[in-house]
Amino acid sequence: MTTQEMRITLRPTAPDDIEFLWRLHCAAFRTYVEQTWGWDEDAQRRLLVERFDPAAQEIIECEGTAIGCLSVQREQNRIFLSMIELVPSFQRRGIGSSLLRTLQAEATEQGLPLDLRVLKVNPARRLYERLGFVVVGEIETHWLMRWSPPTPPK
Repeated sequence: MTTQEMRITLRPTAPDDIEFLWRLHCAAFRTYVEQTWGWDEDAQRRLLVERFDPAAQEIIECEGTAIGCLSVQREQNRIFLSMIELVPSFQRRGIGSSLLRTLQAEATEQGLPLDLRVLKVNPARRLYERLGFVVVGEIETHWLMRWSPPTPPK
């Protein structure tokens, strides 16, 4: 099924989504967390619960089934993609690219950069680079990346 054939929607996160988010995080990010810090099940679950903010996250659905999570912070001087996670079986199917292009269109409309950070061990960096993001900095564990909207002609 192609991205055009899939009906991808976003819905607000609800308190009962916490177990789905836990399973999603384990499936989508455990390998990268293990490579970066080591995996501590209790610490990871505690962090998820502490950072769980239904107002700041949306559930990505395909045909009504939860397949991922998106968290975007809209700030005065930028849009910050703080998280995008997809169930592995829905990765590499154009869903993330489509969501990122939607955010790029929003950033263009507002004249703001779109920022994100990606773990250095996460191959998603290549996706971001294909979509025009560039590395603008780094911290020990992450690349800091930015996409800037095109400058309008004068």
